[in-house]
Amino acid sequence: MRPVTKIATGFVFAFGALRLNGFDLLLDPVGWGLCASGLFRLRRSGDDPFAAAWVSAAAMICVSFAILALSSGMLGYDRTVSYFAQVISVAGTAGAPLTVWLAVEAVIRRIRPGGETATADLLDVLRWAVAGLGALAGLAQYGYVGLETAVGVVWFAAVISLIIVLYRSARLRCLFPM
Repeated sequence: MRPVTKIATGFVFAFGALRLNGFDLLLDPVGWGLCASGLFRLRRSGDDPFAAAWVSAAAMICVSFAILALSSGMLGYDRTVSYFAQVISVAGTAGAPLTVWLAVEAVIRRIRPGGETATADLLDVLRWAVAGLGALAGLAQYGYVGLETAVGVVWFAAVISLIIVLYRSARLRCLFPM
């Protein structure tokens, strides 16, 4: 599987939901792991934009495992776990758009010099939409925005569009690993 295809598939797992008896079969840690794997294959040095995105995706693997453990009730319910759950929830809400931003930024920086300016511009607009609407959706989750459904639907459409453009970009020569 090509690295950018892994990143896009990781976003499908991380942002999608396929529930069976209340359990999400598309595990977020698997999605972030796929994303991190694709980013790792595309990085060329330690200060490469793909390296920064890889660190963020790796952190999201840990955060999503913690969220999974907390949501399953594995850790019990006391005050310390409740505080930890709130911190982890905020980290997940803020970390997901940040990881998308960094991953798409790295792709844009790689394809723009290769002459794919239209695709780079489209990815730029979509990452702004995903990050901005994701921030609004995060605020809506905590009750600060009154348009939860509308923001969620438009954000989901932006995520789907971003994933489609990433899948289409995976065949670009400049996005092959060295």
